[in-house]
Amino acid sequence: MKVEELEYRPSRAELPPMLHAAVTRIQVPRPGFNYTFAHICVLNNDKTCIVDDIVHVLEELKNARATNRTNFAITYPITHLKDGRAVYNGHQLGGVTVHSKDRVKSAEAVQLTYYLQSINSLNDMVAERWESSFCDTVRLFQKSNSKVKMYPYTSTSLREDFQKTSRVSERYLVTSLILVVTMAILCCSMQDCVRSKPWLGLLGLVTISLATLTAAGIINLTGGKYNSTFLGVPFVMLGHGLSGTFEMLSSWRKTREDQHVKERTAAVYADSMLSFSLTTAMYLVTFGIGASPFTNIEAARIFCCDSCIAIFFNYLYVLSFYGSSLVFTGYIENNYQHSIFCRKVPKPEVLQEKPAWYRFLLTARFSEETTDAEEANTYESHLLVCFLKRYYCDWITNTYVKPFVVLFYLIYISFALMGYLQVSEGSDLSNIVATATQTIEYTTAQQKYFSNYSPVIGFYIYESIEYWNASVQEDVLEYTKGFVRISWFESYLNYLRKLNVSTGLPKKNFTDMLRNSFLKAPQFSQFQEDIIFSKKYNDEVDVVASRMFLVAKTMDSNREELYDLLETLRRLSVTSKVKFIVFNPSFVYMDRYASSLGAPLHNACISALFLLFFSAFLVADSLINVWITLTVVSVEFGVIGFMTLWKVELDCISVLCLIYGINYTIDNCAPLLSTFVLGKDFTRTKWVKNALEVHGVAILQSYLCYIVGLIPLAAVPSNLTCTLFRCLFLIAFVTFFHCFAILPVILTFLPPSKKKRKEKKNPENREEIECVEMVDIDSTRVVDQITTV
Repeated sequence: MKVEELEYRPSRAELPPMLHAAVTRIQVPRPGFNYTFAHICVLNNDKTCIVDDIVHVLEELKNARATNRTNFAITYPITHLKDGRAVYNGHQLGGVTVHSKDRVKSAEAVQLTYYLQSINSLNDMVAERWESSFCDTVRLFQKSNSKVKMYPYTSTSLREDFQKTSRVSERYLVTSLILVVTMAILCCSMQDCVRSKPWLGLLGLVTISLATLTAAGIINLTGGKYNSTFLGVPFVMLGHGLSGTFEMLSSWRKTREDQHVKERTAAVYADSMLSFSLTTAMYLVTFGIGASPFTNIEAARIFCCDSCIAIFFNYLYVLSFYGSSLVFTGYIENNYQHSIFCRKVPKPEVLQEKPAWYRFLLTARFSEETTDAEEANTYESHLLVCFLKRYYCDWITNTYVKPFVVLFYLIYISFALMGYLQVSEGSDLSNIVATATQTIEYTTAQQKYFSNYSPVIGFYIYESIEYWNASVQEDVLEYTKGFVRISWFESYLNYLRKLNVSTGLPKKNFTDMLRNSFLKAPQFSQFQEDIIFSKKYNDEVDVVASRMFLVAKTMDSNREELYDLLETLRRLSVTSKVKFIVFNPSFVYMDRYASSLGAPLHNACISALFLLFFSAFLVADSLINVWITLTVVSVEFGVIGFMTLWKVELDCISVLCLIYGINYTIDNCAPLLSTFVLGKDFTRTKWVKNALEVHGVAILQSYLCYIVGLIPLAAVPSNLTCTLFRCLFLIAFVTFFHCFAILPVILTFLPPSKKKRKEKKNPENREEIECVEMVDIDSTRVVDQITTV
């Protein structure tokens, strides 16, 4: 298929026939035989290749000019040839300017389509090579006619351009990996060289990478097909994996240093593994349903399957590999070894004799130098811990700050609502391919030049109806009302009605007249292809099927109109009196587009219901579920709204990102909400501060690593990665906004309340004081009070 952009002048009008001749001469060499277009084309009834009618129109125009005939003119969108045929050119001529009576004055573009057979493996192989040669031929023709722009497009162009995203993304993904590694190491580092954990930041990423590679290997070994949607899997793993590893590191900081490494590790697993296990289960359920047969899109199903396997192995690797790494670094810390070089850190009195740079690299606080009060603040030299505990927690819960946060949230909801009301469903094929490709160029030219009329839609009546009945004729014409009908069947019905011979005409006479018309009326010679006769034993002829072709007048945004048109015709085919079907090859993409939205949303609803039911039995307080649900709704609402304002349409990629956004929000918000809801005594503000101090550092570390990993994705020259970046960035940013601004403020004046409960003293728990007199040599009385409970 080729689109040719040109101004309709005599010299350029000869180019399409010349190109057509060059295309038909293309040969595909095979052992003992050379295949041409004539060997693999789709044949019509007279066993000749089906070619576009615009080729015949331009040939007649050329012949008319060669013989100095002036009575031939091209009309738009239907042209009448000298043999009496009327051919439709609405989807073959683009950018048309017309004179009076629809006569074409000029056209800016011509589209030629070539139809190939697909009947066996040999034919498919030859056709694929022919398409490759076709693209080469068009490019060579372009070089020799540089003033004309040509856009070749074949059946494999979309697949090749879709996979091209992976190739153009390689160096950007490497940059992303370097940035994430650097940020993870920095987030786990602190001035204290003993308590710093840079290796754990690196090993956390190694854990995620191992899980991703394991999943990719399993998919490859089981015969799975790679596609460009796999680019999103590392970012799914990055968001979930870093959340778990940083939570474990945060739990390690809460343990006492005088405990044994085994006890500290046990406390870490007890504190962080329950929430990590629950969020992992949510991921597995969500992507597990997406990987099931319920999903009818292969690319989405393989993506969900790969994500599900990667998340499962990530959970195992965090429990084993990362946990053992934490134990190893714990022993290094207990032995006062350097966190990077694993060298024993000398005592302060020894360090005083060393150079300044040496003292800087080996700065550490020894337990003998710290009191019990200072030991609790050992890790406050960590920049993020210090920032949250000393500054941010007090600032965000300040009475004067809260009104501004609430106002900012109202502005957020307003803009999200404005975008939500403008949500558009995207079916443009260019949204899933790399930029500067054949698909982009071809679809752009299609939208620019050929959006006035829809593609030709086949209207097939597959039952024997009373064509001689005037009411049936009215029904058929009513169903196709509003379309440009380009079939001889519709013309013939009108012809019969004008002659007034259809009303009350016997069936036999009607069918006889049909056959006679084919023989006597040359203008109805093509009608034989639009109707099927069945001859019975008594020589009676019955019309068992018929067809006509429809074209709808559309606007520039004809993608949405085509989808509405498809749904309208389908509803009519179910409810109408006459049984008919409609078809056009573009409907395949429309169906794929409809299922790309419906299937993921359907699976998301099933997952959400299952997770709500599942978590109701696991959480300690039902109010946690309520708060998580409200937070997820607020985040998703905002993401959809701002996504629309950022010109991202609702397609398969964005819907998959929205489903991931549910899990990402739960990953980050659930620990905060659980700590707050389960807290007793004190005030709401106190528990908000406590929740931020305990979990805020892990959330902030995960967010920083995630964002720096996403930034290179914005520079990839691909529409797919552009959609991926915008959706994931909005999910991360809006979730961060809720964790560090909205929830800390809202929770200070909404349920649950924190009433201070007074403990009733139990008689069994009363305190006993025993006084022991001790007399020394100088008869000095000393009384020790020993309290036992």
